[in-house]
Formats: sequence, C-alpha cells, structure tokens
Amino acid sequence: MRATVLLSAALMLAGALAPGGSAAADAVPKYTAAQFFDTTSFRVAEPGGLAFSPDGRSVLISSDASGVFNAYALPIAGGAPVPLTTSTTDALFAASYLPDGRVLVQGDQGGNELDHVYLREADGSLRDLTPGENLKAGFAGLSGDGKTLWITSNARNPEAFDVLAYDTTTFEHRVLFQNPGGFSPVEVSRDGAWLALQKANTSADSDVYLVDLRGEGEPALITPGDAPVSTSVYGFTPDSKTLVFATDAHGEFNQAWTHDLATDAQAPLIEADWDVMYVAWSPSGRYRVSAVNADASTALTIIDTRDGRPLALEGLPAGDIGSVRFSPDESRIAFTVLSDTSPADVFVADLADRQARRLTTALNPAIDESHLVEASIVRYTAEGGVQIPSVLYRPKGASAANPVPAIVLVHGGPGGQTRRGYSAMVQHLVNHGYAVLGANNRGSSGYGKTFFHMDDRRHGEADLRDIVAGGDWLRAQDWVADDQVAVMGGSYGGYITAAALTFHPEAFEAGINIFGVTNWVRTLESIPAWWGAERDALYDEMGDPATDAERHRRISPLFHAKNIVRPMLVVQGANDPRVLQVESDKLVAAARANGVPVEYVLFPDEGHGFLRRENRITAQEAYLTFLDTHVRKAD
Repeated sequence: MRATVLLSAALMLAGALAPGGSAAADAVPKYTAAQFFDTTSFRVAEPGGLAFSPDGRSVLISSDASGVFNAYALPIAGGAPVPLTTSTTDALFAASYLPDGRVLVQGDQGGNELDHVYLREADGSLRDLTPGENLKAGFAGLSGDGKTLWITSNARNPEAFDVLAYDTTTFEHRVLFQNPGGFSPVEVSRDGAWLALQKANTSADSDVYLVDLRGEGEPALITPGDAPVSTSVYGFTPDSKTLVFATDAHGEFNQAWTHDLATDAQAPLIEADWDVMYVAWSPSGRYRVSAVNADASTALTIIDTRDGRPLALEGLPAGDIGSVRFSPDESRIAFTVLSDTSPADVFVADLADRQARRLTTALNPAIDESHLVEASIVRYTAEGGVQIPSVLYRPKGASAANPVPAIVLVHGGPGGQTRRGYSAMVQHLVNHGYAVLGANNRGSSGYGKTFFHMDDRRHGEADLRDIVAGGDWLRAQDWVADDQVAVMGGSYGGYITAAALTFHPEAFEAGINIFGVTNWVRTLESIPAWWGAERDALYDEMGDPATDAERHRRISPLFHAKNIVRPMLVVQGANDPRVLQVESDKLVAAARANGVPVEYVLFPDEGHGFLRRENRITAQEAYLTFLDTHVRKAD
C-alpha cells in the first residue's frame, strides 16, 4: 500500500520546475528516485548459522529485488537469485540453512519489530517456530554439529529473553536458559556448554556474564570492577574454550580481550586506534576475521592463524568488506563489498586461489557509477573547541561560481554514527545538486568514550548546537549557497531536526523530520517491554521520566512548537513502536497552527524505518520536492 501523501499541487509543480545548476553540474544526468531505489539491497545470512547450502552450490541471502525483502538462494556458479520466500507485504530476512537444506527466516508484521522465526519447509511453506501474540523472537545460532537451533524469545516474560533449544529434526524444544531479567543473551558456544550474556547497567557501564549450561545455569560475572567500563560480547572461539569480549577499560576505544573458560585468565587480543567492531572465526578456527571502525569506514582483516598472515583477496573493487561467511569446509567465503558509490554486492572467493567473484549487481544499471559522488571526511570546530567529524558529499560542479544548496544530515541514536557507504537517499539528493554533510555530533559512537558521553543527560543542548554549527560551517564554504541550508534526519536525527526548527528557528531554511521524537516524556514512558535492561541504560543517558520529566518537556519540540517558523516535512510509519504516530500527528498540527508550511507523509504499513521499496521512493520524492520548493532558490 502506498503512503497517504499530503502534498499540494503547488509543491509538486514547484519540484518539477526546479531550476538547474551550472553547465558542469548539468553534464551529469539527473536520475529519479525510482531509479536510485531500483538499486537492489543484498544481505548475507546471519552469523552463527550456515550461509552456504549443504550442497555448496548456493549462498543464502536476503534481497528486496521484488520490492519487499525476501530470502533467496544465490547460485555460486552465477545466475539470478532463486526466491525461497515470496512475501508481498511483510519483510522476511534469511537467517540460516539447516543441514538438511531447509531454511530459517525471520521477520515482523508491518514494522512492529515483533519478529518471529520461521522454518521454510522443503515444499516452500513457512512454519512459525515461535507462535503467539505480542512476542519477539530471534535466531541465535546453530550448534557445531547442526543438530540444535537456538532461538531467543520473550514469550514467557515480555521484559526478558529466554534461550530456547530446538532439535533441528523434530523441532521439539526446551528452555536452555530462563532469563531472570536484566540480561541480554548473545551467543551459545558451538558445543552448547556455555552461554554469553550482556547486562547494561548505565550508558557508560555494562558487564559480560557467562553461564555454564552443564551446571546450575547461574550467570557468573567475568568483568568485575568499580569504575564504569563498557563491555560486550564478540563471541566464542570455535573450540568452545575461549570467549572474546570488547572492553573500553584500557583506553578510549573498544579492545578485544580473551577469557579462558577453564582458567578465567584474560588477555588482550586486538588493540587498535579505533573501536574493534567484531571478531569472528572460520568453523575450524583457522581463520580469524576482525573489523575496526576506522574514522567512519570499516577496516576488515582476515588472518590465517597458522602463520599470522593476513589473507589477501584478488579481484576486489574499492570499498569496505563485510559480512564474511565461511563454507563448512573453509574452501570458500562469501562476503559483501560496499563503497560510497556502490551498494553492497555479494562476492565469493575460493580460498585456494583467493580470487574473488562478484555474484550480484546491486546498482541499477541505468545509473552510471561515475556520476555518483565519493565522500570525504571533514571536521569542523563546534562549541568548546570540540571537533565534529563528518562525512561530506559535494555535488559535481559545485564551486564558488556555482554555489549549491546544502543539508546537514543527522544520524539516529542517541549514540549512532554517520558512516561512509552507499546511500540511495543521499546520492539522489547529491545528484540533484544538494551537498550533504553527515555530522557526527558529540554523543556519537566511533570516536572514543569521552566523545560518546559528552551529551549524557544534555541531549538537545550542545549536541543540537553542534548541528547548528554544521550549518554554519557549510555556509562558510564558498561553494555552498549560504541562504539555502536545510537540516534533515531520522529517529534521533528527526528529533534534532525538529529541535533545530524549534529552538534555533532561524538556523536553517527548512527541516525534514523522519519519524523523529517530538515528545520525550511520552517516548521514554512508552519504550517497549522487550528493551529490558537497555531501557534502564537509556534512562541513565536520557534521564528517568519519573524524575526528569521537566527537562524532557523542556527539550521536546512538541511543547514549544509555537517557535517553529520555517517549513517542515514530517515522515512517519503508522506501526512505529518507538516513535508513535501520535507524536508526529500532534507536531504537524501544532506547527500548522503557526501558519507554517508543513507537509506530512504517513505510511500505514511501515514501522521505524521503511522496508518497502515503493514507500522509500515515495518518501524520497517528497524529500526532493520539499527541498526544491522551500530551500533551493532560483538563480
């Protein structure tokens, strides 16, 4: 179903008649939103499962080739992906093959985030392995022998996820771990003997626990300490003898440490100048995969543990490697490659010759990749001398002689990060002449724990002023039209957008609020039960609504909407469990009462994020039309 789009005829006409740029810019053809979103998204099956089919002929992937995400078998020899599910409504994502060739998938209902896990039978039918109302379940891995499937579920207690063990032949199941509350199950060791848990205490302090599933099943703390330290689980080694975990106890960034399950001895494994993002192994442990979040890019390394040498692959395009999956016999790997100008494509490589082969073409062939723009990393100075790292997309042809309109793009969170990599939304706007500055305001992840915690209980203050400073930085560039700068973002970025229009009403020419929080009082009170302990950590960062409601009201745009004087576009999913539709409804009504141009796009079949291609196209068209009408000025 397409959105209810509340756009005037005048808006539509204005977008159609938007002025062009310089001759240099005009040399690059303008592609439509539909062409950009004809780009296909590909995702490899979940870690902890089997990405390669038992016969070794296919890789299990998810794709939105049909317009809705479904599971596919991607032939390694080449050819079109073979659909395994054919949903036309709700997105379904591939989780894992089973040893007998059947497939596990998972998905929610209309974006409500209440996922179920399904078994695709040999005849193509889907069987819900986690039936019930108002529950959330998720694939949690397979045992090393493939005989046991682990699933997390909050069916027993909405606030706590238990771990269930399913026999992969009969699908009879039992409770492997009954969560007493407060713990987030992360991974079961391949031999089924150990369970790793995380527990969020505050926004700056979290712990890792181990459960010996052969004993009493009581969580044992392995990261004690008095000072606040953030820790989390990377995973078990394939021999089930060691747990690898992340810790920021030894500096600004997450390091990878090992915990010996027999002796409890701990030691450093990977130390880097940036956060270690993840550590994983091939089935036998011969190869170790690790990734570092290096200034908004992913630096991935595959090490042959026999000699410590990195594995060099041939035939790869420039870009970030991710989602590495090994075949059971370690003869092949599947992975993705993503760049600023190319969406993630799936590759395979035979480890004998290390030659990589592309299996998919994600970018719409109607789009010439050379017409797209590579990002650059810039930093600007904000309040207190704080340097704000940002990802900048500069349109081709932008110059002092041809200044272009610009957008400050704000990421979600709180605590998210704008990273390099392909974005159809961004590239479409850049292709139509808008510079985009993806600002990582203080409080963003990826730049050390001090930077991350700079906005704790100060949201909507210095972090917001960082975004305003981003607009000022853009205006100072001689290639930016200084009277044509907008702000835009989704989720927490949508909140910052609405807050900028409310508390800095003259700072931007217009703003696009995509499912943004507008009433922190209601949002923090309505957090889903399944957030569990993470809810308490969020309260620590944002403030507890029971005690900080006054401050939450002070920073909430809804209660100060009379200040909004610049045009605003609001985009919302009706099924959003995080930012309720009523929030956007009320903000739109309040801003319109000021006589301000306010446009509203409401998707009845989406949640917190838009998974249906037709809806993404509708939203994108609305973004450009709105910007062309209210930001871009005639030459």
